[in-house]
Amino acid sequence: MISEILHEDEEILVCIKPAGIPTQTSRIGSPDMVSILKNHLRHVSYQKQGPYLAVIHRLDQPVEGLLVFAKTPAAAAALNRQLSTSGFGKHYLAVVHSIPSPAEGDLEHFLIKDTRTNTSRVCAPNTPGAKRARLHYRLLRTKDDFSITEITLDTGRHHQIRVQMSRIGCPIVGDRKYGSDSSLPLCLYAARLTFRHPKTKEPLTYTYTPILPF
Repeated sequence: MISEILHEDEEILVCIKPAGIPTQTSRIGSPDMVSILKNHLRHVSYQKQGPYLAVIHRLDQPVEGLLVFAKTPAAAAALNRQLSTSGFGKHYLAVVHSIPSPAEGDLEHFLIKDTRTNTSRVCAPNTPGAKRARLHYRLLRTKDDFSITEITLDTGRHHQIRVQMSRIGCPIVGDRKYGSDSSLPLCLYAARLTFRHPKTKEPLTYTYTPILPF
């Protein structure tokens, strides 16, 4: 097992995805979180049928941090309702180039995905296929010309944090797709998840503390 499981019950599984492992992939023979966790569930379950595991949200392959999966269709439906109604909190830490100004703010852009290059870019609102992207950022600390920021997503678009932070001149360290010249791995981490348990409705918070450079 290459993923740390923080919580598991009959309805959900919360784990830490390592950097470099995709949440889910169609490549035959390539490990992903779904196959890794299903293999774990097969070892702990005596059910004859294959284990049920639903992807609720995703992290980019180079991003490490928190993911929650549903273990029943009912749990998946309840979590997806929270995800679509702002009841699901996704909070990140990012090490970025430069220092964002102001120190706290909201970013809103329209993004469009290029499937050929697996990138996204800011576009005009009337661009066919454009999707609104919103996030809130807060500067935590700085060192030289680098900053650590806390980012809360209001929407979940492809490469959203990476594109929007680059747009304001603060690309994420290690993100060579979007303007970083650093040789470090991508310094973006899913650090906190908040949601209600799909069955008990209890409010839940999970945190992950990554190793940051300063």
